[in-house]
Amino acid sequence: MNATTIKIHKDTKAEIDQFREYKNESYDEVLKKLIYIVKSIKKDPELSRETIHAIEQARKRIKQGHFLTEEEAKKRLGLA
Repeated sequence: MNATTIKIHKDTKAEIDQFREYKNESYDEVLKKLIYIVKSIKKDPELSRETIHAIEQARKRIKQGHFLTEEEAKKRLGLA
């Protein structure tokens, strides 16, 4: 994997941090998610509202601890 370093202001970093869904989520993952949302908004504004709402709801569930671990998901899918 090729990586690069970018400089951003502290306030910009703080804003990006608000989009992290879990503690160990990488900035690369967060930025890819934001890019996906922006592209979706341009392509289909109505669908994008639904997507944003779904993401917000998922973030609430995760913060409340309502999620499956990878191991639990594998068991449910019969992969473990």
